[in-house]
Amino acid sequence: MGFGEFDSDANAPQVAGPTSSAKIVVAGGFGSGKTTLVGAVSEIDPLTTEAMMTEASTGVDDNSATPNKSTTTVAMDFGRISLDSDLVLYVFGTPGQHRFWFMWDDLAVGAIGAVVLVDTRRLADAFPSIDFFENRKLPYVVAINCFDRLLHHQIEDVRHALTISPSVPIMACDARERESAKQVLISVVQHAIAYDSALRAG
Repeated sequence: MGFGEFDSDANAPQVAGPTSSAKIVVAGGFGSGKTTLVGAVSEIDPLTTEAMMTEASTGVDDNSATPNKSTTTVAMDFGRISLDSDLVLYVFGTPGQHRFWFMWDDLAVGAIGAVVLVDTRRLADAFPSIDFFENRKLPYVVAINCFDRLLHHQIEDVRHALTISPSVPIMACDARERESAKQVLISVVQHAIAYDSALRAG
């Protein structure tokens, strides 16, 4: 993704080529940190669809690992980040609860890749996201969210537990920190490019 041609006149203003854009989806279980990651990395005020959790969710949403969680995403999160002077990423966070999964197909349309955000306290919650992207052959990376800034399991142990291919990038991150979240998105772009190149090579 390079710059456009420049005018040979040294006095003429130098103008970069057109900006490319790409879409990335952030998925994961309920309370895994999707809204937090989108908000941390976005260079604009993120669009969120957070709603207060009510008694109606009792027995439906398991917040035992996140007892202080009082809101939940009911549609999507949206943010934007410029990775380079000519590449803008649009980041969409999916709702985590099962009753909102019908929105995932629409959110994934046109995406170049995805993030599966994992909370190792509830590892099984990551399987639906992994299955979703694998079934649609959408390249994804796995990001282990270190809620207390500690990685409690070895990365390869998490890979084994999730039964994901060695070709799928997996890393630790802190969804609250912009630079950490940015590195996750960079990994998605790199993996998507490699995935596409492998497909073209046959």
